[in-house]
Amino acid sequence: MAMEQPLPTLLELIVVVTLLVLAMSHLVSSRRSPSPPPPRLPPSPPGLPVIGHLHLLRPPVHRTFHELAARLGPLVHIRLGSTHCVVASSADVARELIHGHDATISGRPITALARLFSYGSAGFAFTPYGPQWRFLRRLCVSEVLGPRTVEQLRPVRRASLAPLLRAVLAAAARGEAVNLTRELIRFSIASIIRMVASDVPGSVADEAQDLVKAVTGLLGAFNVEDYVPLCRGWDLQGLRREAAGVHRRFDALLEKMIRHKEEARDHGRPGNAEHQQEDKKQAPATRQRNMDLLDILLEKAGDEAADVKLTRENMKAFITDVVTAGSDSSAATVEWMLAELMNHPEAMRKVREEIDAVVGGDRIVGEADLPRLPYLQAAFKETLRLHPGAPIAHRVSTAEMAVRRCTVPPRTAVFINVWAIGRDPVFWEDPLAFRPERFMPGGAAAALEPRGQHFQFMPFGGGRRGCPAVGLAQQSVPAALAALVQCFDWAVADGETGFVDMDESDVGLVCARKHPLLLRPTARLNPLPAIVSL
Repeated sequence: MAMEQPLPTLLELIVVVTLLVLAMSHLVSSRRSPSPPPPRLPPSPPGLPVIGHLHLLRPPVHRTFHELAARLGPLVHIRLGSTHCVVASSADVARELIHGHDATISGRPITALARLFSYGSAGFAFTPYGPQWRFLRRLCVSEVLGPRTVEQLRPVRRASLAPLLRAVLAAAARGEAVNLTRELIRFSIASIIRMVASDVPGSVADEAQDLVKAVTGLLGAFNVEDYVPLCRGWDLQGLRREAAGVHRRFDALLEKMIRHKEEARDHGRPGNAEHQQEDKKQAPATRQRNMDLLDILLEKAGDEAADVKLTRENMKAFITDVVTAGSDSSAATVEWMLAELMNHPEAMRKVREEIDAVVGGDRIVGEADLPRLPYLQAAFKETLRLHPGAPIAHRVSTAEMAVRRCTVPPRTAVFINVWAIGRDPVFWEDPLAFRPERFMPGGAAAALEPRGQHFQFMPFGGGRRGCPAVGLAQQSVPAALAALVQCFDWAVADGETGFVDMDESDVGLVCARKHPLLLRPTARLNPLPAIVSL
């Protein structure tokens, strides 16, 4: 009891000292010139200590951001744990960010799991902006995913379509429904794997199916460690442990693909220097005719004159970027497009009649036919407007920015809500309606292209970090949909409503459908022309 007596005196002393310090600070500051006011941040909803606004986020996140913008405006500031973020939800704000601050927001935030699968940001997607990134970007845009390579690998994509059509034809013969969600993901992954390594053994391609799905699932998972410092290192969700196992298996698969390609190249090319020099003198078109993406990467890795040396980790990370970014988004876009056409029979009729008039029934429509199928391409653009594969473009600022008379601090995550911009009534008449006619000649959006130059329609992002695979998507996605529409009539599996539900999934990075797309096919072209030789 005797030790308890000094406590009130000690507390009183602490209070007195604190008041004296505050008084002295006020006296000193009053004699100095007034300090500038704190920077004006964009409007923000009420937050909580430690977690900030994490409690407000409900999947799918792009819809939550859209709701916040409806209350607070097109530029909103939020805090996810310790990470400061701004969300842009209008074309005007996106234009100001990309036109006025593109270099400042050219960074990409890298999560703990993304760092693992990108080999410490060795790939294109997460490499910091600088010479290494510019080299990889140039390699990606001009060669790996450039127009010439996309054209060269058209037969590979064409061949990958055959198993999909055969699976649907077999289901039609049995009178069964098809899980198109599953079949389209399988087709998309197989197509991209074959583009990466066209001569990969079938066992490797089959193994890649499950691993790619596992990697994309982990990269799209919300990891509390990335936002709340108190949780770092604890692996409360078990994601690090799961990712480590998947990464080991995926790395072994990539090594198997690279070694198989190296052995094939060594076997097909004699080792003497004179023959190699003669081989290099061949016309580029001749040497490139049968090159896949891994051939191009290996050739660049062996280029001693290159400004930046391409390492094995760069190649693995590059392949990971391509297969994870392209597989889910391509499959989801074909699925959304078919679902929209099912719910809009008049649009389906126009697409099918256009294909029949241009292609006929003696062969299966292909990518070479797309320039003569304007309504199909309009339906593709309208699908991208309503259901962009990546609904949010994610960047990070490297310096302070002034946007909309507000200050955005450095190291702020920048979210551009592509999904909300595509549905903005300021730019789109009847924005929630599926109307491909708006992209046809004479339509209000006839001049718009999805390559990032038009900020009211940027399904592939824009600026330096815009998606480099736009050209590939514009070829492969509508061609796959066209083949499904040309070859089969479709009916909703349950037959009750006749309509396909359009609910969105609340997991992953891709704007996917919530429920599997189950449709009952009936063959229109039976037997399918040249199905075996596709």
